[in-house]
Amino acid sequence: MSTTVSLSVNCSPLWGSNPEQSALHPEESRVPGGEAWCRDLIASLPAAIYTTDAAGRITYYNEAAAELWGCRPELGNSEFCGSWKLYRADGSAMRHDECPMAVCLKLGRPIRGIEAVAERPDGTRISFLPYPTPIFDTRGKLIGAVNMLMDISQRKQAEMAAQRLAAIVESSEDAIVSKDLNGIIQTWNHGAERLFGYEAAEAIGKSILIVIPPDRHDEEHRILESIRRGERIEHYETVRRRKDGSLVDISLTVSPVKDVAGRILGASKIARDITERKRAQARNELLSREIQHRTKNLFAVVQSVVARSFVGKRSVEEAEAAVRSRLSSLAQTHVMLLDKPWEGAELAQVIAAEMRPYGSRVKIGGPRVMLNPTAAQNFGLAIHELATNAAKYGSLSNEAGWVDVSWAVTGSNGSKALSLTWQECAGPPVNIPGGRGFGSTVLEVVMSDYGQSQINYASEGLVYHLTAPLSAITLSPAACSPSRKHD
Repeated sequence: MSTTVSLSVNCSPLWGSNPEQSALHPEESRVPGGEAWCRDLIASLPAAIYTTDAAGRITYYNEAAAELWGCRPELGNSEFCGSWKLYRADGSAMRHDECPMAVCLKLGRPIRGIEAVAERPDGTRISFLPYPTPIFDTRGKLIGAVNMLMDISQRKQAEMAAQRLAAIVESSEDAIVSKDLNGIIQTWNHGAERLFGYEAAEAIGKSILIVIPPDRHDEEHRILESIRRGERIEHYETVRRRKDGSLVDISLTVSPVKDVAGRILGASKIARDITERKRAQARNELLSREIQHRTKNLFAVVQSVVARSFVGKRSVEEAEAAVRSRLSSLAQTHVMLLDKPWEGAELAQVIAAEMRPYGSRVKIGGPRVMLNPTAAQNFGLAIHELATNAAKYGSLSNEAGWVDVSWAVTGSNGSKALSLTWQECAGPPVNIPGGRGFGSTVLEVVMSDYGQSQINYASEGLVYHLTAPLSAITLSPAACSPSRKHD
């Protein structure tokens, strides 16, 4: 069914002249309803408007149309649309004879709801909505069409920006939530679902208090008061509650949400899980305190090593060698501790490190026992003193002797103990020392702090035995595993 459009004016809508031409329109026709008046009215409109004849040749366009196209088409020659190039909304090219105006003339009916894109000669593109409408004379004959082009570029840009923003919000690892001034949740992204455990459908429309522990509800009141004043809250560290009731440390940023008039409608909240950061901070603080404590202990041990190393020495060179040797042993144990951020060292590794210079002349065997840092230092010094003594006077001072170092874990779960034995074999006859040196002090005094310590100067080889509760020397009684040999 054809549509007849009446412009309610006593003039032809298909002006065949340039808009500036006025010779065909005498001044007396510039009265309301006259052709010139109608033309001037359309020329003054901000909307892009143009007309064609029945064949699609452009017969008129106003300045707004020329501005939208970025060029001036040739009247009576250019067809269907004055744009330089045309594209569909999906970006594919569109011929001028396929455009909505051409379809309108072909079908003889208005065309609505088809977006298009006009490319100007300078390369810029303008998205627009065309409203082509056929024009019929009084006898119903198609004589042309009029088209109005609505520039929707800004709207499309806003839509794309909104879509990009929505995509960013949805893909964010952070929880991003919006709420009104009463604290009612309006939006809830996937990050919020992951952090708090509530699906969007469960949270939207509920009070934000569902994720705030009861003892912190007053925080929400203060936050909303700040938002009403237009204030922004940045990097506020607090605690929130998940759906399962567990608590999570978060860093919170809250900003006012305003309408185009600047009125505050609500707030947007960005919550970041800082649980790992808080744990790392606590670990660093603990490690810092531990380093201070260990440093004090280390200086005390070094002072003792230096002071005791000079006792009974016949020369400065001999004392210096003893100091260097003992400090090297201490440093070796410290390297092990640093490798495991002062979490301790395995007993077998401490012994193997001290006995490495003696190769196959040492047998090491026992279950896995993780020593705490202090015990690791003292066990390292004790083994070092035993090895040094054996190399000077005992089984490692000849070519046939060897050393067996073994240990076991005995007792029940409630009272487990370490039993360690150092046995020298095939060495020269043992002589009982006439006095107590640094080595004896470490073995009999320092190590006795852990339990029962005893040196037996047996004729067949020196024997050292230590029995110590696991709780005194390990990180935990569970830090043990079945026996194994270390050759």
